[in-house]
Amino acid sequence: MSGWTDAHCHLQDTILHSSSDEQRTNVNDTLDRACAAGVDRVVVVGTDAASSAEALAITGVASPVEIYATVGLHPHDAKEDLEPVAALARAGHERLVGIGECGLDYFYEHSPRTQQRQAFSAQIGLAHELGLALVVHARDAFDDLFSILKSEGVPPRTVIHCFTGTPDDAEGCLALGCDVSISGVVTFKNAESLREATKLVPLDRLHVETDSPFLAPVPYRGRTNEPSYVAVVGVYVAQLRDEDLELFKDATAANSARLFQLPPR
Repeated sequence: MSGWTDAHCHLQDTILHSSSDEQRTNVNDTLDRACAAGVDRVVVVGTDAASSAEALAITGVASPVEIYATVGLHPHDAKEDLEPVAALARAGHERLVGIGECGLDYFYEHSPRTQQRQAFSAQIGLAHELGLALVVHARDAFDDLFSILKSEGVPPRTVIHCFTGTPDDAEGCLALGCDVSISGVVTFKNAESLREATKLVPLDRLHVETDSPFLAPVPYRGRTNEPSYVAVVGVYVAQLRDEDLELFKDATAANSARLFQLPPR
């Protein structure tokens, strides 16, 4: 029987210290709470060169929870040089399992759209080159996202993380062969369209995540999110979909193991 897998979290100091919440926790304590909540695997995700290096370093923390990492350049930071991230990826760290998060964010547009598209295309190429999973961020940009994925070729193991789109957006992701990962946003009062989208994703293409330290699920909204809360997300989604909880937990854990090519338990 599997524990929960948090398919996407940020435990790095550079990210924790840039969030607005005053609460800070030690990585070991955070992972101990995750273990107590039934979480046995986490994927720590990079968003630029510094946070990517930290994500790889965190995989060396002694913990009952298995820790893996990705390296990437977030669309917010797409104006930065991708090469340091690419160098980390090509160094071949034993716990490196993906490229990203990368993609498009037309809601905030912290980087110009042209640079976002260029950085995203380059990271798709990097995932192809290295045979790694691709972790995609998409907000208010699905048309361009689909266009770029089609033109560059969708890596065989691609996930749309923290999916917040419509049912039509979900259908578009699935049609391209992408998996879909659901965060605590699904518990928010105004997320009815997301709940409908979540119901239509086949169980063998679905993941659960926290995106911590952001987006803590109800009833913890407003707190610093952490991997232990992936159990809250998982229970909510299983109930939403009328799935048996243990089967749902095992299936989502297996999906993340497949996506990131994690070793057998």
